[in-house]
Amino acid sequence: MKLNILNKNGFETGRFLKIKNDSLKEKKNNIIYLEIKRYFSAQRQGTNKSKERSEITGSTKKIQRQKGSGNARKGNIKNPLFRSGGRIFGPKPKKFNFKLNKLLKVLAKKLLIYFKIKKNKVKILEDFFLKKKKTFLIKKLITTLNLEKKKLLIIINNNNNKKDKNFFIASRNLKLLNVISIEELNIFYLANSDYLIFFESVFKKLFNIK
Repeated sequence: MKLNILNKNGFETGRFLKIKNDSLKEKKNNIIYLEIKRYFSAQRQGTNKSKERSEITGSTKKIQRQKGSGNARKGNIKNPLFRSGGRIFGPKPKKFNFKLNKLLKVLAKKLLIYFKIKKNKVKILEDFFLKKKKTFLIKKLITTLNLEKKKLLIIINNNNNKKDKNFFIASRNLKLLNVISIEELNIFYLANSDYLIFFESVFKKLFNIK
């Protein structure tokens, strides 16, 4: 499968990238579901907690005598049936996340990207740096690509230099655009975007293209 490489203005450069889809079998699309499920499960805090009878602060003295009062038998004020008493079988802190093999996580990302490629929703840009923090430069690129009013995800390299920061800062004012580095890439960002825009070096790194 071939993907055209575009320049920083959104025009074709005449170059292209080839990817092999032998290892990306469509029968494995349940991996995408598992990875998305794992991602959302990991976001849950699981810190809700209620106090049981033994954790309530209060007197352990018996409220009334066992027999002769005409009322039902009562223990101490920490009884769950009383107001401010302990809670029966209340929630306890727990972890909702579950482990998924690292290779499966990578494969899930590749599968999802491959499905987007089949629908022509992936663009490749040659590597470039913004010299100025100007939003109109990125907006001009999006207009050239005909992707206005679409949820976009741009994945760039993160070399921790000032030129990379310019791209992040210039894109902050665009609501439907999200710019992340390859280290931040996860299944939710990929699934939640209409179109994916990769820098050439990022795409090569992800699919091991030389």
